[in-house]
Amino acid sequence: MKILVTDRLILRKWKESDSKDLYEYAQSELVGPNAGWPPHKNEEESKKIIKMFMEDNETYAIVLKSENKVIGGIGLHNTKPDDKSIHLKQREIGYVLNPKYWGKGIVPEAVNSLIDYGFNELKLDIIWCGHFSFNYNSKRVNEKCGFTYRFQKDEKLKLLDNKEVTTLYYSILKSEYFN
Repeated sequence: MKILVTDRLILRKWKESDSKDLYEYAQSELVGPNAGWPPHKNEEESKKIIKMFMEDNETYAIVLKSENKVIGGIGLHNTKPDDKSIHLKQREIGYVLNPKYWGKGIVPEAVNSLIDYGFNELKLDIIWCGHFSFNYNSKRVNEKCGFTYRFQKDEKLKLLDNKEVTTLYYSILKSEYFN
């Protein structure tokens, strides 16, 4: 997992010492349910999640340089939303951000860094990004970052008591990125 640096951010591996920063935003009703998981109950739960992040090696901590603080998480996950493109080398971007930092262009900055990394270094063919139909902030990120809407799926979220949601999937192809 390579450290990625942008103008304002450092995307790096999670550390156990990030648990306080993670819990600060993961306890919010504005964060987890928009990403498909319940708010964290305490900092111990956040520590367990960080250990999982450290093991799967797909999720970066988003560190705001000016504060040297973890303000979110972003990952390039090994999922394949569309069975028709299973033969392509692909990943799906997922992210969350502390609500205190919403509306500042931070997520698009992080997403664009991962898109660049995915196509230039991982040699991906396609990168996906999905959001629930009610998550308008994520829809705007997808639009700002050049993703194209492809399809939607109805799903049940196991972590949220089988809540039924519609996920809208967007992607960007390598040929679109380098065009």
